[in-house]
Amino acid sequence: MGFSRIAAMFFVFVLIGSLALAGVGAVAVIGPVLAHGTQVEHEDGNIIQLGPGEDFVLATASGQMLHFQCGSQCRASLAHLQRHLREHAHTDVYYIHGPGGTLVALDVD
Repeated sequence: MGFSRIAAMFFVFVLIGSLALAGVGAVAVIGPVLAHGTQVEHEDGNIIQLGPGEDFVLATASGQMLHFQCGSQCRASLAHLQRHLREHAHTDVYYIHGPGGTLVALDVD
């Protein structure tokens, strides 16, 4: 009788844990699409140059230097970008391709 209760408790913990992990994984995959749309791409790295205005250059782990324009639809303040530059903080950028091949940042975190 005691073994069946322990087995049931273990099964419930495993079930709840697997459902929680599946939920977190689904949010990680679907979240950016819901927030930004399907045409949005993602890059990450460190901001190495800022300006003019809120435009910035991002250095990726592969060594690429990407110049982003942060226009009116960008969800980042100048103070936030300056903090990432000053602290050499890891930065995630969600962006779209603009006219003339420009990279237009939509969200910077």
